[in-house]
Amino acid sequence: MLRALAVDDERPSLEELLYLLSADPRIGSVEGAGDATEALRRINRALASGPAGPDALDVVFLDIQMPGLDGLDLARLLTGFAHPPLVVFVTAHEDFAVQAFDLKAVDYVLKPVRKERLAEAVRRAAEQRGATPRIPVSEPDPDHIPVELGGVTRFVPVDDITHVEAQGDYARLHTDKGSHLVRIPLSTLEERWRARGFVRIHRRHLVALRHIGELRLDAGTVSVLVGGEELQVSRRHARELRDLLMRRA
Repeated sequence: MLRALAVDDERPSLEELLYLLSADPRIGSVEGAGDATEALRRINRALASGPAGPDALDVVFLDIQMPGLDGLDLARLLTGFAHPPLVVFVTAHEDFAVQAFDLKAVDYVLKPVRKERLAEAVRRAAEQRGATPRIPVSEPDPDHIPVELGGVTRFVPVDDITHVEAQGDYARLHTDKGSHLVRIPLSTLEERWRARGFVRIHRRHLVALRHIGELRLDAGTVSVLVGGEELQVSRRHARELRDLLMRRA
C-alpha cells in the first residue's frame, strides 16, 4: 500500500487527483499540497521519519508549472537525498518530459488525467516500491504504436513513421502529419522494427528505408532525405545503408 502526496497549485486539479488516487486500491493514504513549498515541508517530515516511520511517503504526484518553486525544481532537490520518495509528474505540458526522466521520474502523466493512465503510473510506482507483483500485459500490436496527446491515447501506424529521433529515454516519432514523443529508447525501437525495414543511420536517428527519397554524397559526407528532412548518416552506418538501399532497388 503506497503512501502518496499529490501536489498541484490549481485546486480543482488537485481535488480530482486526490479523488482518483484514493480510489486506487494500491494507495493506502494520500495527502494534498497546494504548492511545491508546502510539499517540501511535508517531504522533509517524511525524510526525517525514515522509510518505515509514521510520516513516510512512497511517491509524490507532482505538477510542473507552479508559482515560485516549480515541480522540476522540487524534483531536483529530492535527488540530493539518500532515500527520497518516487516522483510521478502530472502536467498539461509534454515539453518537459525529457527533463523529467533525466530526474529519474517514474512516469509522466498528461492532463486531463484519465483514470486508466493514472492507474498505470501507480502500478509503476508500486513495482518500484515492491508493493505489488508484476502483472503480465498482452503483447503489443506490431502494426501500431500508442502515443499520448492531450490525455488521449492514439495508435499510430508503424508504416506511417518516416524516422525516429532519440531524446534521452524518449524517442520522437516523425510522420508526414507531425511528431509524437514516446517513452521508449531508440535502441528498443531499432530491435523491434528491424524486420519492418527500419535501420539505424546515426546514434540519434532510426529511419524507415521505404521513406528515404534520396541518398546524398557530398565531400565525403553522406545524408538521406526523409519526409522532406535531410538527416546525416554516420560513417559507421553509411556502407550498410548503401547496401540495403541497393538491394531494395
